[in-house]
Amino acid sequence: MKTSLKERTSQLVAAFCAGDDQAFAQLYDMYVHILFNYGSRLTADYELLKDCIHDVFVKVYSKRNDQNAIRNLGSYLVISLKNKLLDEFRKQTFTSETPIEQYSSRRSTDDTERDYIVSEHASMQQQQVAFLMKSLTRRQRQAITLYYLEQRKYEDICQIMHMNYHSVRNLVHRGMLKLRETAQII
Repeated sequence: MKTSLKERTSQLVAAFCAGDDQAFAQLYDMYVHILFNYGSRLTADYELLKDCIHDVFVKVYSKRNDQNAIRNLGSYLVISLKNKLLDEFRKQTFTSETPIEQYSSRRSTDDTERDYIVSEHASMQQQQVAFLMKSLTRRQRQAITLYYLEQRKYEDICQIMHMNYHSVRNLVHRGMLKLRETAQII
């Protein structure tokens, strides 16, 4: 009467746990092709696959004295192989041949320096604009803010400031002349 794979595996696992290395060799022979076929569906890198299968069997061998550790050897081998391959894929994805020291901090330093320079430049410009705007009268400042910063049309500015069209245009024009004059002094 022929024994099933599961029954034969149970017998060999019991013998292996009792110290029979021949039983382990037979388990290896029974499952290595099954694992290789399964693993070849997950990767085309057969050398990696062989290494992972080897590592899985080494793990089984190291658990020889822990009889409760592996209840269903077939499932254990397949799941262990899948996990081992996934671990290797992660390592390959997140590692490179370039040592970390070669990723110089120069790039981040350059970015930090550039960001600092840009922020300092923007801060300086804001201070200059604030200084220039203080040189204007309150009405000129309001007209220039409405026209240039809020991008309102002259008709809207006339309604907001309760002034006629020509007066608003003259106010904006005189304000710009004053800004240019003050900017030349700076």
